[in-house]
Amino acid sequence: MSSNFPSELQKQFVKTIDQHQGIIYKVANAYCKDLDDQQDLVQEIIFQLWRSFENYSKEFKVSTWMYRISLNVAISNFRKNQVRKKYHEGFDDDLVNMSEEVNGDLSEELSLLRQFIQDQKKLDKAILLLYLEGKKHAEIAELLGVSTSNVGTKLGRLKDKIKNHLIEKLK
Repeated sequence: MSSNFPSELQKQFVKTIDQHQGIIYKVANAYCKDLDDQQDLVQEIIFQLWRSFENYSKEFKVSTWMYRISLNVAISNFRKNQVRKKYHEGFDDDLVNMSEEVNGDLSEELSLLRQFIQDQKKLDKAILLLYLEGKKHAEIAELLGVSTSNVGTKLGRLKDKIKNHLIEKLK
């Protein structure tokens, strides 16, 4: 006889997601411009987190585990969408720009930063997200499978690009 009540594992999962949902939304926001795409990506990330929740190893921080899965799902989704774009002609981004509606209440600087992050290559985007989350270089390197010095070099270059981008746009 099956029960309609959530199992202890389900309760624990929901609690974990509630406590760390910001990670999921930051990743989705960085990898998707369109609100519907963001929501789809959030659902896919949560699904993949659920699939791997039983195998979560407590030797890693929950946030590290969630970032790793979220970024992997987002990058996979990004790759699928790139292939799909090759074979389907869609609307011009300028004609259907949902990001302005989503960003309506954000300051101009924050909106420019968000757009800058969205326009970066997938590895640079992931590095920026993790850095803005307050992760140390070594943790970012471990999460993304690159060297710590590579993270430092890329972050230095990205900071310069951001500064120049913001100066140019805010003139």
